[in-house]
Amino acid sequence: MTAAESITTVGLVHIYRSEGHDVAALSGVDLVVGAGEVIGLLGPSGSGKSTLLALLGGLFPPSAGKIFVGAHELSAMTPRELDAFQARESSLMLQGARRNLLPYLTGRGNVEFAQVRARRLGADPAPVDDVLDLVGAGEFADRPLAELAAGQLQLIALAVAMAPAPGVLLADEPSSALDHEAREHVLTALLRVNAHRGTTIVVVTHDPEVAGRLPRTVTIRDGRIGGEGRQGEEYAVVTADGFLPLPLHLRAELPPGTLVRLEKVGADYLLRPQGHPEE
Repeated sequence: MTAAESITTVGLVHIYRSEGHDVAALSGVDLVVGAGEVIGLLGPSGSGKSTLLALLGGLFPPSAGKIFVGAHELSAMTPRELDAFQARESSLMLQGARRNLLPYLTGRGNVEFAQVRARRLGADPAPVDDVLDLVGAGEFADRPLAELAAGQLQLIALAVAMAPAPGVLLADEPSSALDHEAREHVLTALLRVNAHRGTTIVVVTHDPEVAGRLPRTVTIRDGRIGGEGRQGEEYAVVTADGFLPLPLHLRAELPPGTLVRLEKVGADYLLRPQGHPEE
């Protein structure tokens, strides 16, 4: 089993070319995830959270900035080193369970197939039955995938992601399109993976119920970190360049162009609106 790894991004920028125009999906993301931590990436559609997850998984290089997973700098890896890293140390679950599975194999067969490549590249995975039991998929692992419900398929996809016993698990919307009961099973399985294996887990989600169960959340807004949640408390985050994004509930009260004053009062800082420039 691979030890849990920390994740650090420094000034992460990613630009897409779309219809002849450059579109900045990420605009300077500085993020630290401790080894063994579980966090959720939140944000509206198009905010950049799935792009960030794909970059963390090494699917493509960033336009600028650096990504460190443990002692590895992803952008400095050769293709061979990156293949080995993805096989042994980091697993990415794509959105939609079937995108992670071979339809002609059972759940057990999918986990076995994933472990063959991992072993070839130096991984030391746990026995298949242990992986299936860890995520709660043992009872239906030998049935054809076509017979499984959506929540069961998602648990099999999680088992495949955990097949090489990675130190980092990246999951893109693992509870989307599931009913309440299935969503609860998937979330419980993710938290069990962290509790039993110590795996660092990063989850992209738009589901407030899922976010509420995670110990830490990071909101991505307009390609930047727009806030954090810790044990139900919401915080704004000062970026490396001094940018302070307002929480969403304040953006409606303080429209663009509003002048504000930041004052230190004892140990606290207060934000005082001063009016609009044309007033």
